[in-house]
Amino acid sequence: MSTIKALTFDTGGTILDWHRGIAAALAAVGARRGITADWAAATNEYRRRALKGMTRQVRPNFNIDDVHRRVLDELATEFDWSALTDEDRAVIQRTWHTLDAWPDFLDALARLRRRHVVASFTILSTSLIVDVSRKNGIDWDCVVSCEMIGSYKPNPEAYATCAQWLGYRPDEILMVACHNFDLRAARNVGYRSAFVRRPDEWGTAGPPDPTPDPSYDFVVDDFGALAERLGC
Repeated sequence: MSTIKALTFDTGGTILDWHRGIAAALAAVGARRGITADWAAATNEYRRRALKGMTRQVRPNFNIDDVHRRVLDELATEFDWSALTDEDRAVIQRTWHTLDAWPDFLDALARLRRRHVVASFTILSTSLIVDVSRKNGIDWDCVVSCEMIGSYKPNPEAYATCAQWLGYRPDEILMVACHNFDLRAARNVGYRSAFVRRPDEWGTAGPPDPTPDPSYDFVVDDFGALAERLGC
């Protein structure tokens, strides 16, 4: 089996605690405008629709920031959040750029980076990844946004192009994610696979697909465990 030379990380849910950040932003804006709602459920619907709107796209004329605003406007219409102003909606949209990383990530990343190239490989926009990385002090060797490639995960072209740009064969790259659809697609292109459990990604509702495929190369509970398994 080939030596793992690089790790590519799904970022939106695997690295970033989007549910807590977005739910808090919705609740705060709602409180200012006298709106009551199940903000946790609304946050999950927001994320679900945004993923659907961005994955599998090929050379779209929009990115995830555009999708986040469009979906927010849709939800505001459907759930009668008409009191939300344009400024309120911009605040919520901007919150995606200020999300916190999961607390186990930074120390483990530093360990992993001593022996491997580490890259964010994501459907999130380039500007979003730059902002959250600076905010959380994340030191990537490289950021590969599907926005740069023009083809979005889980399209095979996205994974093949990422490997080409990094300069490694797919079997020398470990795709790290908490989502089966991402890992299976990467593996179909030849990547190695690591499933990191994120039981709180969708809040108390729990993730929609929490059970990892047992055939992955690694299945771990946190990033520290992954670093240990890789000898870092």
